Amino acid sequence: MKVFVGQAEDAIVIAIEEPRLDAAIAISFKDVVRSLTVPEGTRVVLDLEQVQFLDSSGLGAIVGVMKLLGPKRPLEVAALSPAVRKLFRLTRMDTVFKIHDRPPRCAQMRAAG
Repeated sequence: MKVFVGQAEDAIVIAIEEPRLDAAIAISFKDVVRSLTVPEGTRVVLDLEQVQFLDSSGLGAIVGVMKLLGPKRPLEVAALSPAVRKLFRLTRMDTVFKIHDRPPRCAQMRAAG
């Protein structure tokens, strides 16, 4: 699974560089995010620009990451494809997560996991 992480001014950005976030990679996705150290109070933005397909396992993994981070480390999502945005809307996850058109700019991204 290809994941990159970078530090923006006020957030950690985690870019998922996979076309699918589904049952096949949901567990490794959670493991990679769990391995990243995120200080309390620092918001985390998932850059999902490359994700064109998200199933219930993938959505469950994103919710699991939100719970893992806890209330003092907000999880937000960015750059949703039309199909992924539609799933967020249909499942009402658009009321749970703050959604950005694009992620915050990072000076540098590095491979994670």
